[in-house]
Amino acid sequence: MATTTASITLSSSDLTGDALALSTTSTLTKADSVTGLDQTSGVARKIYTSTTLDPLLDESKYTASKAHKVYLKNNSTVATEYFKISVGDGGGSPQEVGRLYAGDWTLIPWSATTNADICITPSVATSMTLEYMVIFE
Repeated sequence: MATTTASITLSSSDLTGDALALSTTSTLTKADSVTGLDQTSGVARKIYTSTTLDPLLDESKYTASKAHKVYLKNNSTVATEYFKISVGDGGGSPQEVGRLYAGDWTLIPWSATTNADICITPSVATSMTLEYMVIFE
């Protein structure tokens, strides 16, 4: 059984009136189970040179309604460059989830249900690199 642990620590001395120090850890498991997620797409990088929407992850390649986790990271060092992250049919009108600015990353749950492609839209047509991986069952 694979064991994958995700951890995050958030700290700030001036974000709130008091010092902020949050830390949490989770073992990534299959849906309705204590068995660890045991498959991965592997860490990959994709270089974008246009602002065209790209259906990066096709929901049809994964089992719907499972405990998939998607890691995304914007490797840019230019503060104004971002990737718009959206979910929906790549050919239709995906719903924007958020933006990853330079150096930002995220780990999100993904059900891979019908019309739930993970789509990426770069903010600029210059070379931008997105790092990504799916951990799934």
